Amino acid sequence: QVQLVESGGGLVQAGSSLRLSCAASGGTFSRTIMAWFRQAPGKEREFVAAISWSGTRTYYADSVKGRFSISRDNAKNTVYLQMNSLKPEDTAVYYCAAKYGSSSSSLHDYNYWGQGTQVTVSS
Repeated sequence: QVQLVESGGGLVQAGSSLRLSCAASGGTFSRTIMAWFRQAPGKEREFVAAISWSGTRTYYADSVKGRFSISRDNAKNTVYLQMNSLKPEDTAVYYCAAKYGSSSSSLHDYNYWGQGTQVTVSS
């Protein structure tokens, strides 16, 4: 069983940066695929980014490509999401998720979820 706890959300102005962190416990973190999803009010949860267990492969939604960067530190059991050039449309609750096996952008493939952290970007 993997437990995930996100942190780092907040209220920022458009154009600012934030870094989200997700601390994992339980399971074998170094063998998990880690991902970030987000859910805006009234919208479905959507894929943001994912990273392979080794950290050598990363995947991004088109809407964040070039602005967001996912990384992981297996020694600290932590995955990060660096968000730059934030836009009001990035406002959402951001969730960390984990799975074993191959990478995926489908939320239905992820077994473990954090409680979420709110990111609000004002214009």
